[in-house]
Amino acid sequence: MATTEIYRYLAVNDQQVTLDPEGYLVVLGDWTPEVARCLAEEEGITLTDEHWEVIQVLRDFYQRFEQAPAMRPLVKAVARALGEEKGRSIHLMRLFPGSPAKLAARIAGLPKPTHCL
Repeated sequence: MATTEIYRYLAVNDQQVTLDPEGYLVVLGDWTPEVARCLAEEEGITLTDEHWEVIQVLRDFYQRFEQAPAMRPLVKAVARALGEEKGRSIHLMRLFPGSPAKLAARIAGLPKPTHCL
């Protein structure tokens, strides 16, 4: 029996952005800063400069390694790029509550990190 995935759409300006059942972009090329703002708003997050720094680190990581980092590699990448103070789990939890690696990757327009439930 085939499984049917339910996709939903995010209206951003005059564009319909397709999201998978977990809320990740189906087409990574659909990502824009405005899409990020809309995805963040769905989570009750207003993006600040600190959020954008982490989003940029994530997008750079993905470009380099072709995968979104799980929590441990994310902490290390942020510490390397932004300094030890920002590269701490507690800082990332404050910015992206719950599961920072998953939530930040989703807002950054990246696939769900491997090894994240």
